[in-house]
Amino acid sequence: MRVFLNILLGAVASLGAIYVAAPDVALAQQGGCTVQRIAGPPRQIIRCPDGVVVTAELGAHFNLVDRDRDGRVDALSLRSKAVLVDVDRQKHPNGFDVTTPQAIAAVRGTRWAVDVKNGTTSVLVVRGRVAVARPASRASVVLSVGEGVDVSSGSGPLTVRRWPPARSAALLARLGQ
Repeated sequence: MRVFLNILLGAVASLGAIYVAAPDVALAQQGGCTVQRIAGPPRQIIRCPDGVVVTAELGAHFNLVDRDRDGRVDALSLRSKAVLVDVDRQKHPNGFDVTTPQAIAAVRGTRWAVDVKNGTTSVLVVRGRVAVARPASRASVVLSVGEGVDVSSGSGPLTVRRWPPARSAALLARLGQ
């Protein structure tokens, strides 16, 4: 839990750097990543040599981020729609963060989906564990496989729920899973 909280606090401190990130394709290629566009369902898959794979649904607005400027993608800033992130812990030991206007989802190595729409960020864990918090809060929750949380701009507590199979399937289907 302490590791997840440290990751979250580091992500909060780095929020200013997110907005100066290079466009996703340029940063991906600079980091040795490949970009593939898939027709059905329409999505973009970015594979990086350091064990990060990002699947973004058509129309997702996001930037890949290299916070420590070492030429490797280590975070993603998502503004709308959904992404599925898969991080290989052995190849990417420093973890990976997804930031949205409502939440920060941080991991060491796992697979999870993040969806931003209508002022709410929804996070679903497919494999591993993910810590989720609001950017301005030190309070976080940790999700396990099959669990999700919906984070709005408010200040109420974050409630972890086991997502119904239909809800999980609908989000993952948008990402070709």
